[in-house]
Amino acid sequence: MKAADIPSVVRTHLSFERVLLLLFLAALLVRLYHLDLKLFHHDEAVHAWFSYRLLTQGTYSYNPVYHGPLLYYTTAAMFGVFGASDLVARVVPAVLGALLVPLLYPLRRLGYLSSRQALVAALFIVVSPEMIYFSRFLRNDIFVVFFTLLLLVALLLYLEREKPGYLVVAAAAAALGMSAKENMPIVLLIFGAYGVYALRRGAIRLPARWRRDILVASLVAIGIMALFYSSFGQHPEVLMDGWLQAIEHWTAMHQQERLGGPPYFYLMLLLLYDLPILVLAVFATGQFLKAAPRTDQDTGGFEEKEGWPARLRHATQSLFEKKRPAEGAYGTEDKNREFTRFCIVWMIASLAVYAYIGEKVPWLVIHQLLPLIFVAVYRMSDRKTVIAVLSVVFLVGMTWHVAFTPADINEPIVQVQNSEEMREVMALIDASDRVAVITDHYWPLPWYYRGEAGEKISYLTKNRTINYLTGQNFDLIIAHDQESFTSISGYQKETYIHSYWFSTAEQRERALEYYISRDGEPGTLNWDVFIKAGHPASAS
Repeated sequence: MKAADIPSVVRTHLSFERVLLLLFLAALLVRLYHLDLKLFHHDEAVHAWFSYRLLTQGTYSYNPVYHGPLLYYTTAAMFGVFGASDLVARVVPAVLGALLVPLLYPLRRLGYLSSRQALVAALFIVVSPEMIYFSRFLRNDIFVVFFTLLLLVALLLYLEREKPGYLVVAAAAAALGMSAKENMPIVLLIFGAYGVYALRRGAIRLPARWRRDILVASLVAIGIMALFYSSFGQHPEVLMDGWLQAIEHWTAMHQQERLGGPPYFYLMLLLLYDLPILVLAVFATGQFLKAAPRTDQDTGGFEEKEGWPARLRHATQSLFEKKRPAEGAYGTEDKNREFTRFCIVWMIASLAVYAYIGEKVPWLVIHQLLPLIFVAVYRMSDRKTVIAVLSVVFLVGMTWHVAFTPADINEPIVQVQNSEEMREVMALIDASDRVAVITDHYWPLPWYYRGEAGEKISYLTKNRTINYLTGQNFDLIIAHDQESFTSISGYQKETYIHSYWFSTAEQRERALEYYISRDGEPGTLNWDVFIKAGHPASAS
């Protein structure tokens, strides 16, 4: 074979479709590999326990504190088929995280992304530390991210092909997202506001029978949400006041700032874990705003020498073009630019909304990261492609550190994580016949000791006396170290880390040093474990 033929052979065997398939398989691999490596986070244990109770007792009723019903029904179904375990509980989030990759295929086929843009976006989804971490995590957010992208793809297919089935898919995606978590309305508001703007500009046109299609799609969406929120008819009263409960709860959480943080909290996470994507997105936004619009008539003939006021005016015109394009004016390049304009608005709006919301928790970052990825791949030149590929080294390193380190890590991405030392405590519980827990901080024990396994554990009030506890002949007594006893006669005392979190105050003054070394002491909640004399563990 001649050397000149090699590129054509490579292009033939590594077509866009085959490379995208390989990236999808890689996304599945990194999300499913050793999926139960880490102990459940506090929230994961609660979600899994509610799902197990739904399966075994058939009881579930919507409570906004624990978000929408979709996670519980899908997880209960997985438990019913494969058995209840940490690994099984995380499979659906992992698969949904990987399925973001094939959803890029129709964006390429419709011309909103080039092949290179779609593949680099897929690569970022595959290796992004935050996307991977929260795809291996039993929380609702990856559900919302998946249905957000499915909604976008289905809407674009409907506008392009004018088939009502695509709008039904979009409605189902919106309804399932709404059934997953209460932040889906943020996505719908951003999409809806931009849709109205695009219609007014003539950037998109509705099919002739759009009213009928919207009516049918709305009925589908309402039906799906009614089924899930009423617990399939068991709690129809939720349909009357469930939405009000959600508004009241999350308004209270915003005002209370129970888990507060600065407005730049999510920018900090992006800088820590997805720095190359953030940098490319900022650069791409600048490229978009600086790019010359299609005609002088559309722009007023901007020239660079006019100074910063003209530059600002030009940037505004680039982002919010007012004039309607000529019939048939949108080719592939125009589609790509219009899609990028939408993604920039989506990105900025998401960053602004979550910066404003008082409740700052790390998993919300992926709702901002998704549009950021699409902006980052704008104008994917050879140089930018090389930079993107080289950045994989950083992203993979961060992913390995936060998702595959079998130890406690001092990182803000973990929020409040159950410590790996809990495995030692659970080994003590396994070797015991009777265990007393005298602290309110007892999760994740109800999940790991569910059903008959939990009969050995007594959850008692924390003001029980030593005489009462010793009189009950417990093999283990577990207490919060700040509400504990100096000693208990006949028991050996050991202290274990129950859970830990990133201490922002400690790292603020050494931010650069921490960024490089990732060391430091996290904040911890500790358990005092009193082991009765004669217990198999007391000899060691």
